[in-house]
Amino acid sequence: MAGRKRVFRVVTRAADGSLRIQDFHSTEPISKMHQQIGVEDCSTDLSLRGLPVFRGLIGPMAEGDHIVRYETPDVFEVLTKEWSMKKKPRGRTRTRAKSSGQ
Repeated sequence: MAGRKRVFRVVTRAADGSLRIQDFHSTEPISKMHQQIGVEDCSTDLSLRGLPVFRGLIGPMAEGDHIVRYETPDVFEVLTKEWSMKKKPRGRTRTRAKSSGQ
């Protein structure tokens, strides 16, 4: 993420059930809404290491090149279910030609 500014995105549910997305240029406003309980120290995405972990939010997660995403547990659960239910396009199956043994 060098050279680009990070956007910290928080995804929650609005009162009407729709997704509410808020973008911030630092974690400071998020820390005013949610208590920081640690830092990310085991992500395989090294750009996420050292970022705050907040009580009541799942994350940090990378979303694209410069967006760091946090989600409430209910949003995470619903979006994960939707993602896992998407049908994956079936690829062509190739069969190996049998050798004639010559």
